[in-house]
Order: sequence, then C-alpha cells, then structure tokens
Amino acid sequence: MTLPPAAVSAAAPPAPPRRRRRRRLVIALVTIPLAVIVLLVGAAGIWFATNAVRATPPPAGTLDFSAPLAVPPLAPSRVEHGVRVFELTPQEGSSSFVTGGETPTLGYDGAYLGPTLVAQRGETVRVDVTNGLSDPTTVHWHGMHLPAAMDGGPYSPIAPGATWHPEWTIDQPAATLWYHPHLHERTREQVDAGLAGMFLVRDEEESALPLPREYGVDDFPVIVQDRSFHSDGSFAGGLGMQFDGVLGDTILVNGTVAPYLEVGTERVRLRLLNGSSARMYDLAFADGRPFDLIATDGGLLEEPVRATDIPLSPGERAEIVVAMSPGERVVLRSEAPDPALHAGSAAFDVMELRAAASLTPSPEVPTRLANLPAADDADAATERTFVMSGHSINDREMDLGRADVVATVGTSEVWTVRNGNPLPHSFHVHDTQFRILSVDGAPPPPRLAGFKDTIALEGEREYRLLVRFEDYADPTTPYMYHCHLLWHEDQGMMGQFLVVEPGQRPDLKRPEGDTDDRHDH
Repeated sequence: MTLPPAAVSAAAPPAPPRRRRRRRLVIALVTIPLAVIVLLVGAAGIWFATNAVRATPPPAGTLDFSAPLAVPPLAPSRVEHGVRVFELTPQEGSSSFVTGGETPTLGYDGAYLGPTLVAQRGETVRVDVTNGLSDPTTVHWHGMHLPAAMDGGPYSPIAPGATWHPEWTIDQPAATLWYHPHLHERTREQVDAGLAGMFLVRDEEESALPLPREYGVDDFPVIVQDRSFHSDGSFAGGLGMQFDGVLGDTILVNGTVAPYLEVGTERVRLRLLNGSSARMYDLAFADGRPFDLIATDGGLLEEPVRATDIPLSPGERAEIVVAMSPGERVVLRSEAPDPALHAGSAAFDVMELRAAASLTPSPEVPTRLANLPAADDADAATERTFVMSGHSINDREMDLGRADVVATVGTSEVWTVRNGNPLPHSFHVHDTQFRILSVDGAPPPPRLAGFKDTIALEGEREYRLLVRFEDYADPTTPYMYHCHLLWHEDQGMMGQFLVVEPGQRPDLKRPEGDTDDRHDH
C-alpha cells in the first residue's frame, strides 16, 4: 500500500542553532600553550579515573528491596479505517524517587517513562504525538523498520503544542523495541529526564510458541536506568569532563528504586532494556542460576541460549525466561562488565524476584524458536569501514547537510565497525536489523547470532555486520547510525545514510532552519 507522508499539524520552529564546538575548539587549541594542554589532558585522565568511583551504585548485597516494581500500562488504541491509532503526549511532571524532594521529570502520558505500545505484524499503525513540552522534541522508534520520514530522528522535530502523525505498516518479526527522543544535540537531556517507553511487536509465529506472554503477569518490561540526585531530589546530570556521559549511583527499574517483583508463575519472561544513556550492564542472578535467552534486539533466536549472564550496552534489549521455585527470592544484579569495555569493575543489585508460596505451572521453553535466514555476505553490494574514535566516526562529526552513506534499496552491505578508543562506545543503526558476521574474525557467540540493531564496541575490537536495506527508499530523508552512548551522539558521533532506488540520485535536504556551518569533508 502507499503510505501517507508524516504530517505535523502545527509548524515546527527552526531547529536550535548548532553549537559551533569545533570552531571554538580550534581557536582554543591555537591560543593555549602546548604545556597547558598537556596539563589539562593529564588532569582529565585523573578525573576520569576518580569520577567512575563516585558514580558507582551501592555494592551488591546491600540494597533493601522495599518498593513493588512499577509496570508501565499498556497504551490504549483505536482502529480507524483499518489503521491502529495510538496517542502519546510528552509532558512535564514530577516523581518521587528519593527522600529530600520531588524530582522534575518528563514522561509520555504521565510523569515518567511512557506506556507500552503493542501491535501485530501486518497492521498499519499511526501514533499521534502531541508535544506538551515547552521545548521541541522528536520520537524515534528504536529498532523499527519503517520509512525514513516516520523514523523520528532529527529531521522530525515537533514544536511545543504541535502534533506529529507518523504512519507505517509493521513488517518485521515479533520483538521488544522501544521509543525515545532523538532531538539533534539534546537526546541525552530528554531521555535522562524520563522520555522512553517500550513498543512490542507480535506475530503469529511467536504467539504459537509456549512462552510466557501475559503482560504484567508472567511477561514483564524491565527498563534499567541509572541516575544520581541532588539533595533536593532533582537529577544530578552534570557531565564535567567525563568521557562516557552521565553515570548515576542509583538504579531505577521502570522508574522504581530498589524494586521487587512478585512472581506467580513457574517461569517468568523479562524483557530487559538498557535504558541508560551511558552505563554498560552485565545482568545475572545473584545465585548464578541459568536462564534461557530467547530473543535479542530484532526478535527470537533460532533456539534458546542457556546462559548465566547477558551483557547490554545502552539501547540493547534481551528477552530471558527464568524458572522460579515456590517461596524463593533471587536478586537480579549487574556483574562487572567485560574488562575490555573499561566500564566499571563493581557488581551492584538491580531488582529482586519474589516467588509466591504456590506457583502456576509454566511449560518448558521450546528447544526451537524461529527459523532465521543464513547470515550470508556473498551477494553484498559493497563493504564499508567505520572507526569510532573520540566523538567522531571516521574522523567526521555529524553534519545534517551531508549524506555519509548512500545505499540502494533491496541490497545488502558489509559494514566493518571498530572502536579506536580504549573507552567504550556502542553502535546503533536505524531502520534495519543487521546480522553479526564475525567478531575479530571469529563467529559471533550464540547470544549475538540473531537480529541486532545495537552492539557494544570494546576497544580495538572489530565487528563485521551484514546490513540489509529493504522496502523503503527516500533520496531526501536519511536514517542515522551513531554511538548510543547519548552524550557521544549529542557531541556529533553520528552519521547519516540515504536509501535510494537503483540509479536514483541522492538529494539530501537539510532540515529547515538548521544553521550548522561545520563541514567535515
């Protein structure tokens, strides 16, 4: 079917003037003596080392789990002329997280986070997003395969009071996706304030499997975030000179501090989302019990992976099924991440699962989950290399007027991605779910064998990705690829790719009102 263009019912204002970071930096480097620069670099290194300690949550085993886990409500919808319609309103609010005072927050249809949207593969959906904030915002459908004009990136700002009407047909396997702002240079600010929510795609194949899937009963969203607070209760979001971005000392799960989840079934499905803007997690149970990893970013794996931990970088998702015994309690915690990520060395608690005295029986997890196509690069149209370093990709910062990649619809490409820093990065690609061909020349581990849209990048490690460009071509509106450590994204660690028809010339249109004068050619 022909999809209607996204519409904004009130004119969006010009994008905020771009901060000319590079120009100021060049002037500073020319005028500051070399010796002073050396001293500043050394001081920054010391600051990095000491700040990581100050931003560590309480040690594992010290939390008193005293609050029931909040479960985001399911978003209501209606059907109009065959289209499932949702409504979302980003708005200001306040939330009670810690003693000392209320925390000013942002949320969708509420004070913090947003409802869970659920749609079926094959449905056409429309989301009417009315901006109730005093600032512009966008809504990006992270992990969703959809036209570039509906993607909700920097090209779709929603002015205060305006309504955006993206509409598309769901055509991808069942998966745990999410939505959040993607406003140019202000993504971290708005996500950290609370703008995020889950979007669940269902399909017939997944629904036919004997898996837990009753939302809020045996199937739970688990949005893990870290925050710090001032004494008055407000978020402490100052960055100073920290390379990663904001690292908090308090863990929130679905907006709940130190939560417990009451479990009434023998098996429970947890849809894990790293919703933090910088922190890496390695989620495991305190008693070391194994669980079944059944799905990652893009949907089900071919078969469950028996595991005792699951690493997640910002933006990554994983679905696990864990077995419980009557009356027991077990803590989900984050172990120290892979040392290659240089992302902290201490374990800390996330939430507690509390099983009822009597549990409803649950079937065994099936040994076969899905049939995935082979990750075959034999027909790849081209190969490209992306080196993540500092706040740049291939030594270039984001430029809204530059298409970094032009791909042809209906083709595949091999993207080799490498982190050129010892400190962590991640890599997220809009629209497409890619396959990992190799990690440093070796086959990916089983947990990375499915469809992915986000990966953690360890220092100097090389990932070869098979990226497929299906269905949607638009020579004027790009998709993004970027580091999902949101401070890095905001600082320019992002590129743009256009998808065009065979023989079609790209015609990238800079967003109206953008005044960026940085050209990193």
